[in-house]
Amino acid sequence: MKIKLTCLLLLVSFSLLAQEEQKEYRLSLDEAIERALDSSYNAINARRDIEIALKKKWETTADGLPQIDANVDYQNSLKLPVQLLPAEITGGPPGTFLPVQFGTKQSLSATATATQLIFDGSYLVAIRASRTFLDYTNTNVEKTALEIRKSVIDAYGNVLLAYELVDILESNQTTLQKNYDETKKIFENGLQEEEAVEQLQITLLQITNQLNNAKRLVVITEDMLNLSLGIPLKDEIILTDDLDNLAEENISLELMNADANIEDNVDYRLAQNFIEQKEHEYNLERAKALPSLSTFINYGTTGNSETFSFLKKEQEWYQSSIWGVSLNIPIFSSLKRSARSAQARIALAQAETQFEQSKEQIRLQIDKAKNDYQFAIENYRTAKQNLKLAERIENKNQIKFSEGLATSFELRQAQTQLYQTQQEFLESMLEVLNSKAELETVLNTPNIIISNP
Repeated sequence: MKIKLTCLLLLVSFSLLAQEEQKEYRLSLDEAIERALDSSYNAINARRDIEIALKKKWETTADGLPQIDANVDYQNSLKLPVQLLPAEITGGPPGTFLPVQFGTKQSLSATATATQLIFDGSYLVAIRASRTFLDYTNTNVEKTALEIRKSVIDAYGNVLLAYELVDILESNQTTLQKNYDETKKIFENGLQEEEAVEQLQITLLQITNQLNNAKRLVVITEDMLNLSLGIPLKDEIILTDDLDNLAEENISLELMNADANIEDNVDYRLAQNFIEQKEHEYNLERAKALPSLSTFINYGTTGNSETFSFLKKEQEWYQSSIWGVSLNIPIFSSLKRSARSAQARIALAQAETQFEQSKEQIRLQIDKAKNDYQFAIENYRTAKQNLKLAERIENKNQIKFSEGLATSFELRQAQTQLYQTQQEFLESMLEVLNSKAELETVLNTPNIIISNP
């Protein structure tokens, strides 16, 4: 009994601990976007991209700064090599040789070398290229911020849509269940045809299935929002905005009439940056034909001994030092450098052509985004009017059916039309949000950034 009680207490403790770990967030759409730009997985990695670019720039810069290397060599000759000397030097007969061994059995040497690049055309090009790479990374991070914003708007709107859909389907199910129960009683009293009951039952079953699916979608959309914000799936997010209010607030005629400056578009700047990269690659190939000049200074010390006595004070050490200058002059490469330069020049021309194509594509994207946004606004207003009409039609058919002036098939048609109109109205509100976000993305009007690390 004591063991069972202990296990029960442990289970309760773990359950309470799990509940304490779950966090709750109350977020409006703007707050959700702000959090995503700070804490989402994509935002975190974007900041790391900037860190990598900064380190890459310093790596390139360091190539032209002094470099110091040290080297320590220890040798233990298990058997010293034998050299043959003419025996005549020691008074021996001509034509004979005297075997001798030079050096000591063990030796230790330590050398330090400092090098400094004086001139290299490739290094100068690499420095400029590293700055271009940093600009590219910053622009790409800005694009990531826009994509994060757009994905959060979509995820936030989908959660609100799922909530609204569940509410509408529950209301429809309640109304249908009441109609079905009343009609079934009338049929049982012999005052209604069986087909009327069956028609209502078909509609009720369909709505019930849709409601069950909508409830499952709520969980999925909530998890997708958590994922886009970088919040663990176990935590709860309470949305403080309303879908209908967001749709009304995001109708902006000023945005429709805004002048489109394609130079603000991030894809335009990325394409421009790509040209700069190709220019650096072309200049790099040309710079390889220039001479390079560097200097070095070397200092070393060597010790020799028959035994390992290099750590003793009486060990003798012999120093050496060298200073020099190295000049490398490319002379002839069998037109290899010329071929590589030609390839880089052609690649630059391709980048310039792609840039012209990108400008036209961006103009087309802006026009399409404006048209989609305009259509979304018009569709939202139309869907709002259609919903009122569909509700009136369905209500009239309800009254006619109860008075025996309309068939069950006509009532079902009116109900189906209402349910479809409700779905279209909800989707039209979400489309206003998404189409505006797309237009703002191509125009870069939010002008948002991910803060540097």
